[in-house]
Amino acid sequence: MADPSSYRPQPGQIPDSPGVYRFRDEHRRVIYVGKAKSLRQRLASYFQDVAGLHPRTATMVTTAASVEWTVVSTEVEALQLEYSWIKEFDPRFNVKYRDDKSYPSLAVTMNEQYPRVQVMRGPKKKGVRYFGPYGHAWAIRETVDLMLRVFPVRTCSAGVFKRSAQIGRPCLLGYIGKCSAPCVGRVTPDEHRELAEDFCDFMAGRTGTYLSRLEKEMHEAAEEMEYEKAARLRDDIGALRRAMEKNAVVLADATDADLIAVAEDELEAAVQIFHVRGGRVRGQRGWVTDKVEAVDTAGLVEHALQQLYGEEKGEAVPKEVLVPALPEDTAALSQWLADRRGSQVSLRIPQRGDKKALMETVHRNAQQSLALHKTKRASDLTTRSRALEEIAEALELDSAPLRIECFDISHLQGDDVVASMVVFEDGLARKSEYRRFQIKSFEGQDDVRSMHEVVSRRFRRYLQEKLKTGEWEAEDGEGAVPEDDGRPQRFAYPPQLVVVDGGQPQVAAAKRALEELGVDDVAVCGLAKRLEEVWLPGEDDPVVLPRTSEGLYLLQRVRDEAHRFAIQYQRNKRGKRLKSGPLDEVPGLGESRKQALIKHFGSVKKLRQATIDQICEVPGIGRKTAETVAAALAGAVPAGPAVNMATGEIIEDENPAPAGGGTSRR
Repeated sequence: MADPSSYRPQPGQIPDSPGVYRFRDEHRRVIYVGKAKSLRQRLASYFQDVAGLHPRTATMVTTAASVEWTVVSTEVEALQLEYSWIKEFDPRFNVKYRDDKSYPSLAVTMNEQYPRVQVMRGPKKKGVRYFGPYGHAWAIRETVDLMLRVFPVRTCSAGVFKRSAQIGRPCLLGYIGKCSAPCVGRVTPDEHRELAEDFCDFMAGRTGTYLSRLEKEMHEAAEEMEYEKAARLRDDIGALRRAMEKNAVVLADATDADLIAVAEDELEAAVQIFHVRGGRVRGQRGWVTDKVEAVDTAGLVEHALQQLYGEEKGEAVPKEVLVPALPEDTAALSQWLADRRGSQVSLRIPQRGDKKALMETVHRNAQQSLALHKTKRASDLTTRSRALEEIAEALELDSAPLRIECFDISHLQGDDVVASMVVFEDGLARKSEYRRFQIKSFEGQDDVRSMHEVVSRRFRRYLQEKLKTGEWEAEDGEGAVPEDDGRPQRFAYPPQLVVVDGGQPQVAAAKRALEELGVDDVAVCGLAKRLEEVWLPGEDDPVVLPRTSEGLYLLQRVRDEAHRFAIQYQRNKRGKRLKSGPLDEVPGLGESRKQALIKHFGSVKKLRQATIDQICEVPGIGRKTAETVAAALAGAVPAGPAVNMATGEIIEDENPAPAGGGTSRR
């Protein structure tokens, strides 16, 4: 643990102006990002007596090894830069909200010639109108099914739309009156767009005018004795009213607002958001976070606002945002929200009436969410802690291995040799730091040499990162030093434990790779599949953990995840290699016989080396076909370590790595 006084800036170095600061650890990884009206006052608060700091703050400043800052002109700029850096660096000591589920929205693709109504998840796209989010996708489909009777907007995919246009017949919805069938020209593009705009207006809460118009048309049709038309309009009005009943009115003044409530304890906090549009609850979201930094309710609200509106613009930001506590920089946050909306946004605490009553409902939801989360996670936290302690005890480590990296080798009979590296931190998978490698230095089936190569490449990159900071001195000019662009480096953070998939030979190869590079502070072990034995370097006998051991179970999960990730990469490479090539051009050779050839010989490379008589041994392949196949393969470029075996094209790494690393990012 570092002494904060060792990297404390000199008096007078820190400017007394707004800005954003970053704390980095000894590996140059950003561990905390913050903003301040006065950088001098805020940073000075971190360098007081550690005993007087909040425990989480004390942990952060003793983990850090340096601090840096960027001066900005206004508090709004500081807020924007802080959000960008938190998103980019993912600091471990910042509050990170974990969305408890993926929420679907009702989307209308107004950016297309014929707008489409559909259920959509994920990031929002420009030109698409969104309503929600909803708790369940089926709730959206029920609402849409009711409204298509009145607003027969297209709901089909691009493929179905194109197919119907080609054959001149609409799909089933077109025949039953739930689609205006623009694919066959029943309505013009302008008429269909007008339907979509009416649909959006109704969903946005402008319902009264439209219902009044329909009722007026219904009465006029009845007076003119057009009873069928009147009955159809009556049913349309009933369908719309049923759709409206699904979203009860909660605010009588047709308010557009988001209500944010927080429930918290000493360790965790739950945030709930109700989206109210036109006075009706249109959607609900919930997040849970560990309080890894010393933060109060106002701070949690500020982080929630950044998470909620960081990617939003326009009407997605409502006119009112109601919160349980106002953040410290309320004026700056209000201006930031106004900039994103394009007009004034009211950020306030509800004091009385319907809005306060609804806020209490949102708060009860937050309390229930926190209670449910704690019930689910209590056993997980205990189990993970016990597993890490058991591993540390069994391997005689000084402390629990908070970061574990596992390596696995995968190939198909010596072809397409690849390796995987998976990362577990605090007993949980950290998929953003998974890596995959292509083994190119030799051919053939040799897992030991492959393991030595991949461990060497991974830790050589780690040493290059240390070389930048002067912590390691390269010998014989080994490796180029990547320039520091301020972004997180891919291999800068070392593990406390390296796990390899295999027994004594693989463990010895990994240990030898570390020793050759001079890395002596990383433990190594291997997990053999047959008896699930744990092997240590230089030991003749394995460490046998009880079958009921949580530590063994965690090592198995890590090993199995590395195996899955390696197999996935190897199959993807093999699939791309066999996807097309000379076999596709052989006349009369269908998919079944191509697959039979590949299955019989194992690869196009071995098929190319086979004789005509050997090809004839494959069921369904006659001599004439065998001669054609052999001639087609004979005309292809010979196989080589850097040649696509199917097409004869030179293989280029999909994501070439900097010198010395040789890795392909996930």
